[in-house]
Amino acid sequence: MADTVDLKTMGRDALEAFVDTLGEPAYRGRQLYNWIYARGETDFAAMTSLPKAFRARLNEEATVSSIDMQRVQRSEDGTLKGLFALPSGREAETVLIPSFDALGDAQRLTVCVSSQVGCAMGCAFCATGLMGFKENLTPGAIYDQVWFMNEAAQEHYGRAVSNVVFMGMGEPLLNYDAVLQSVALLTDEDTLNMSPRRITISTVGLARRIRDLADDDPRTNLAVSLHAPTDEQRSAIMPVNQSEKTSLDALEQAIRYYADTTGRPVTYEYCLFKDVNDSVQDAKNLADITRWAPSKVNILMYNPVPTLSFERTSEAQLNRFVQALVEEGVTVTVRRSRGQDIDAACGQLANA
Repeated sequence: MADTVDLKTMGRDALEAFVDTLGEPAYRGRQLYNWIYARGETDFAAMTSLPKAFRARLNEEATVSSIDMQRVQRSEDGTLKGLFALPSGREAETVLIPSFDALGDAQRLTVCVSSQVGCAMGCAFCATGLMGFKENLTPGAIYDQVWFMNEAAQEHYGRAVSNVVFMGMGEPLLNYDAVLQSVALLTDEDTLNMSPRRITISTVGLARRIRDLADDDPRTNLAVSLHAPTDEQRSAIMPVNQSEKTSLDALEQAIRYYADTTGRPVTYEYCLFKDVNDSVQDAKNLADITRWAPSKVNILMYNPVPTLSFERTSEAQLNRFVQALVEEGVTVTVRRSRGQDIDAACGQLANA
């Protein structure tokens, strides 16, 4: 099967082009697309709307890869973490985060997907960064994470996934084409039919790719993992900031371009570390950054990683930090850790 084509790497147009090379009409490609993405089928024999001879040929010349759910862990707070085996044999983790109303019913179900195995960014506080980069996930593998976690959502909570965030393992904009293709798959009305406004792509701040995202405009939301408000502080914990092409100056120009081009606000993710980036002055410096473009700030409480020396800031210091932002007119929310007891919280995903 070494020379077979993996159809799970293709969207609708590519599948139509593929079947054309086999002498089949374009609608056969659309049928394949429906079987693969709308029904989750990987076995050509089960694709009964296709002619038997065509299915036999597909079996010789193509395959439909799929990730395999190895296990699902459930946190005390209801968060689910899925471990998936990839076709390469490596593993990736995906998290389903429920938000509950006053009656305890899940009202919002967010899937945090991985776009890579490991990460090349090397952020000093992140368990995934300790792994280094292993591989890029295909559009199909990204899509499958949502597909399987959607099934888990319906099983555990009786409703479908409502949101997707590219905040799992990896830097999404280093796997740019696959991420955008997976967004196209997720938002297709013939598949999961998700609204792009309920999808957020997160980045450590790759300026050139943020500009690309503005130009290509998949109509998703943009989140920037900032975590420090000055070049000196940011470069100390995030190696990406050490290059002129990805410094805060470069990021500012990219953010302004993104906002001007798309007309959409930006979210800054800011994880508080004790005595590193949590002073009132840090909050004031962060407020200056929020004025680059319409934006809001999500404050994250650090999830400890045993091998790293960073500590979570105190509740009292968190309150001082938030109050300083509010006084500066910043829209700010505090995102509490979810799934920490099963290592499913931000920065804790790390399977080799």
